[in-house]
Amino acid sequence: MDTLELRKKAVQLRKRTWQLIYNHHNGHTGSDLSCADILVALYYQVINQNADNFGQKDVDTYIQSKGHAVEIWYEVLADLGYIDRDDLEERYSTFNSPYIGHPTTDVKGMEFHTGSLGHGLGLGVGVALAAKMDHSPKHTYVLMGDGEQAEGSIWEAAMSAGNYSLDNLTAIVDHNDLQITGTTDTVMRSNPLGDKYRAFGWDVKEVNGNDMTALVNTLSKPNATGKPRVIIANTVKGKGITVAENRADWHHKIPTEAEYQEGLRELDAQMEALENE
Repeated sequence: MDTLELRKKAVQLRKRTWQLIYNHHNGHTGSDLSCADILVALYYQVINQNADNFGQKDVDTYIQSKGHAVEIWYEVLADLGYIDRDDLEERYSTFNSPYIGHPTTDVKGMEFHTGSLGHGLGLGVGVALAAKMDHSPKHTYVLMGDGEQAEGSIWEAAMSAGNYSLDNLTAIVDHNDLQITGTTDTVMRSNPLGDKYRAFGWDVKEVNGNDMTALVNTLSKPNATGKPRVIIANTVKGKGITVAENRADWHHKIPTEAEYQEGLRELDAQMEALENE
C-alpha cells in the first residue's frame, strides 16, 4: 500500500472503532484514536506477520502493552482476516465474548494477555531474547503508552534489553502527553523520555506518530546499532475527532448521539479529502 492508501485505511479504521465503541457503550476512545496510525503503519507495511502465518516459527511478534486501546487492534485484525468482523461487531463486550476490554489470547492475532500496564515490555524482552538464542530472524514490536512509563517494571525491562543488546526489539511509545487523570507531566513526569532510554542503552528515534510517511520510514529503518530501539511517537489523544482531541476525559469516554454523528461527519470529510488528493 502506498502512503495515501495507508492514510485512508487509518481513517476507515478510526471510523469503525468509533462505531464499535458507540454501539456497545464501551471502550477507550482517546487511546484508540491516538495510536491508529501506528497500528496501520505496522500491520499494513512493516511487520512480518499475517492471518495465515500467525504463530508460526520465525514470524514477528506484536505486543500491545497499552492493552486498553484494544478496540482499534480488534478492527485491524478484523480488516486483515485474523478474526471475523461480523462476529466482532455483534459480540464485542458481551457476555462470554472473547472480545473483551483488553487483549486476550482467545483472539487470533494476540499472543499475550495484556492491559495490566508495565508488563508488555518485559514480555517483549523475553520473546526477543529467546529469538536471539534460537538464531531466529523474527522481530518483536511492543506498543506502550506514555503514562505507562511511570511503571518500575518498564525500566527493569529496558535495562535488560540494553544489557542483552536486543537489536531485534522495537518499542513504540504512544506519546500523547495525556493519561486517565491528566497530563503525564502532572501525574508522573517522565520527560525527557529519550534521554532516559539512551541511558539504558537504547537507540532512540522520535517521530510524529500521526504522520504516516514518517511512521513507515522510521519503523522500516534497519537497526544496525546493536541496541534495542525505541520510537517515541508524538501523537494527539483522540486524533481525528475534534471533540475528543487533546482531552484527558476522553480516555474512556463514550460519545453522545450528537458527538457520535459529528464524529462520523468529520471522519467522512477526512476520507473525502483523501479521495480528492
